[in-house]
Amino acid sequence: MPDTPFLGLDGCKAGWVMVSWSGEASAAPTASIIPDIHVALDTGADHIGVDMPIGFPATSARSCEAEARRYIGPRRSSVFPVPCREAVMSNDYRNACEINARVLGSKFSKQAFMLFPRMREIDAVITPALQSRVYEVHPEVAFCAMNNGQPLQHGKKTADGAQLRRALLRAAGFPLDRLQHPHWKKSQATDDDILDACACCWSARRIAAGNHLAFPAIPEFDARGLRMQINA
Repeated sequence: MPDTPFLGLDGCKAGWVMVSWSGEASAAPTASIIPDIHVALDTGADHIGVDMPIGFPATSARSCEAEARRYIGPRRSSVFPVPCREAVMSNDYRNACEINARVLGSKFSKQAFMLFPRMREIDAVITPALQSRVYEVHPEVAFCAMNNGQPLQHGKKTADGAQLRRALLRAAGFPLDRLQHPHWKKSQATDDDILDACACCWSARRIAAGNHLAFPAIPEFDARGLRMQINA
């Protein structure tokens, strides 16, 4: 195992839930809330899985979303089409939709718009070189991979869905029962945020081992040279 931990990041109301794990089944992962992605980068971790888009389309939708949506089947709505960079830089929902409709020919949901601050945060620091450490991942794709490629039948916010995701993490070798984290208010982070961050951390370990899934297998690159690829 590497000297630096594997990190998984999932956006939450208070910033990011960051799960850190050595990769050993006997080791206790830890979860914390960090205010911004710089905290994760400053750890020096070599493999960081982030549940947030990296790279933006310029003329047509990213193929990584289409491939990931096909892979997870019934959970496809959790992978939304990423808007163009110009739209993401707008703070006004209507204006952003108009920009995206002009550039990519489509609008997007309010839910996607609420993630724009996190997208801008990553876009402000990421570079093609930094992508040797920071990887775009997606929890629902990871959980589907843990389930041997079979789509999950229950949403993550249901009791059955949460139970299934916990069982999948355990079966996949992630020591969920050893996870250490303080008690957080729901206004800071929810239980599904924590499970998603664990899935991102699991994906980071898989990326390091070279046995992960990548959508698409041959990545596309945006206008800044950023790799547009979802990993799990």
